Amino acid sequence: MNREAYEAVIGLEVHTHLLTRSKLFCGCSTTFGAGPNENVCPVCMGMPGVLPVLNRRVVELAIRTGLAAHCAIAPYSVFDRKSYFYPDLPKGYQISQYETPICKGGYIDLPPTENGETRRIGLTRIHIEEDAGKNIHGENASLVDFNRSGVPLIEIVSEPDLRSAEDAGAYLRQLRAILRYVDASDGKMEEGSFRCDCNVSIRKRGAKEYGVRSEIKNLNSFRFVEDAIEYEVGRQIEIVEGGGRVAQETLLWDPARKETRAMRSKEYANDYRYFPEPDLPPLIVPAEMEEKVRASMPELPADRKARYVRELGLTEYEAGVLIADRDVADYFEATLPGLKNRKSAANWVMTEVLRVARDSDKPFVEAVPAAAEVGAILRMVEGQKVSLNAAKTAFAAMVKSGKGAEATIAELGLAQVSDEGAIAAACDKILAAEPEKLAEYRAGRDKLFGFFVGAVMKAMGGKANPKVINDLLRAKLAG
Repeated sequence: MNREAYEAVIGLEVHTHLLTRSKLFCGCSTTFGAGPNENVCPVCMGMPGVLPVLNRRVVELAIRTGLAAHCAIAPYSVFDRKSYFYPDLPKGYQISQYETPICKGGYIDLPPTENGETRRIGLTRIHIEEDAGKNIHGENASLVDFNRSGVPLIEIVSEPDLRSAEDAGAYLRQLRAILRYVDASDGKMEEGSFRCDCNVSIRKRGAKEYGVRSEIKNLNSFRFVEDAIEYEVGRQIEIVEGGGRVAQETLLWDPARKETRAMRSKEYANDYRYFPEPDLPPLIVPAEMEEKVRASMPELPADRKARYVRELGLTEYEAGVLIADRDVADYFEATLPGLKNRKSAANWVMTEVLRVARDSDKPFVEAVPAAAEVGAILRMVEGQKVSLNAAKTAFAAMVKSGKGAEATIAELGLAQVSDEGAIAAACDKILAAEPEKLAEYRAGRDKLFGFFVGAVMKAMGGKANPKVINDLLRAKLAG
């Protein structure tokens, strides 16, 4: 199989739940994890005679996302009925937007590649729709939980501008970061609040025409997206090189077997029999509403990254790691007050803090000590009140105890000794105990200096200020 002779053409459709307390058209809770069919009412169950009432907060969050993605916000849009019949859709249709979405155009910029190449992925649209319920299949029966039915989501549709599984993963990570920065979605893929459909086709390199595409449905992890695209590209190339034709169909990804399998033939828009939702008026977004939302927008990931590089002196890589998650970036900035060396804070957060977070089952802000306390430790290191190793010991203890930096350092006796008198006495004691090594050093064996430093540090229980040890020893050894 000659993969180099082909290029992939990939477009992504991302469905993400919005951070609202209530559903799109009723007052039922959107809380995840409730018992089956607890968060339901006649509206989201599709009972006869009920009428939908639009949740204003959904519109605001859709606008926030659109502005963050450089979209044009439509002053006039329409809700439509998308008809299909499935057990988890009690009405027999889904309220969505089709020809007139709330957000049009836009783009997502991917992080630069290692060689500095920048890539811009165009967006076709962002539209509002309600989610369906969830089928639960058992050995003897299939059940339906309607808690998710009517939960508000937006669908973010990209142009077919992606050319690799790696690019698709980078796009999704960037998009999820934006959604979390603007508080539109929590992006929790494990809870189904951020999931992706992948449209994949291949063509000969240099060709202009698109190939026949297949759609891989409902992927809820970055790794699944990347693995599924990589497999599907290879599968299509094998079919074409074998003289066959790729079928336009909808596929599922089997992560256990690491392969796609057919779900059904690909639907077209006319299969859904779209028509305007008769129970909802057109959605009018006044200019003042858009401007109010625009004024409330936070600093976006790309802007924050540029600021870290420009103002804090971080590298592109360091800044990229820190801004990838808004909680981490906020935490990092909260450690900075009073610190001269911002680089040390960045390194500490990227190593010590993120290591603890990765090893914990708790949310980030609950898994790690308070940022102000980490800042306090770093200021003590900077002021030579504790050594770096002592700071790491204190940090590990704080993770377990929840106590503050000063209390922990005092409790563990980790404060660094800078008393020149005490350190000088320890130096004299070590030099007196090692007359042969002292003679060797003064005869030109400079490497023994490290031996003397280590011996003095050990004699002082590892708490002595290394700079004071070095300065005093050099003076005494020279004499």
